[in-house]
Amino acid sequence: MTTTQTVLITGCSSGFGLETARLFHDRGWSVIATMRTPREGLLPVSDRMRVLPLDVTDADSIAAAVAAAGPIDVLVNNAGVGLLNAVEGLSDRMIGEVFDTNTLGTIAMTRAVLPQMRERRSGVVVNVTSTVTLLPLPLLQVYTASKAAVNAFTECLALELEGFDVRARIVLPGRAPDTAFADNARERMGFDIPEAYQPMAQAVFAAWQQEAGDLTLSGDVAEAVWRAATDPACPMRLPAGADAVALANAA
Repeated sequence: MTTTQTVLITGCSSGFGLETARLFHDRGWSVIATMRTPREGLLPVSDRMRVLPLDVTDADSIAAAVAAAGPIDVLVNNAGVGLLNAVEGLSDRMIGEVFDTNTLGTIAMTRAVLPQMRERRSGVVVNVTSTVTLLPLPLLQVYTASKAAVNAFTECLALELEGFDVRARIVLPGRAPDTAFADNARERMGFDIPEAYQPMAQAVFAAWQQEAGDLTLSGDVAEAVWRAATDPACPMRLPAGADAVALANAA
């Protein structure tokens, strides 16, 4: 008898996480879709779909979600927050929020799930970062640093886990117009870019708006996560989206 595998995905309220939860469910997996504040109507009603509350910056919330989830075959660390501003315009609170969620939250979730995978000698950790780690961009220095740290963490982690038959992989999305990232980043920015940097920022925004070509869709990222989770031959770093693939090939 074939046992249905289970994936736990963080940050499923929108964008990449929501699409990834739908894809794994459509392909027969049991899905634990987590978000800070669960909402009805986002995901299919099914005995293979559970929605759990989870704040990756809260140790008690992590412990409760992992305990409620039961055996986890694949962990997808997707939860993340954006930040867009000149570094002089950032407060300690803003910087802390980004690293707490994007970097420390990923590490905390991984630490919580690894013991069961190690004991079973089976499992995959997929960390969703960004192609901004391949191409430096202005106004994204702290966000990029938080994601680059996850890249380094994952590559080292993969070496640690080889002896336990547990894999760790990175998915690098490109620019995604169909997610809430930009809105979330603007909220943290508060449109309070220091005056000295405003001409540069306006030029950057105008250039971004004029960029042509294929960008990344949430479905591209979901497919990349699927491959990272199910294909043992998948490379360590897997770009997701046409622009991400082009950037990775040029790097």
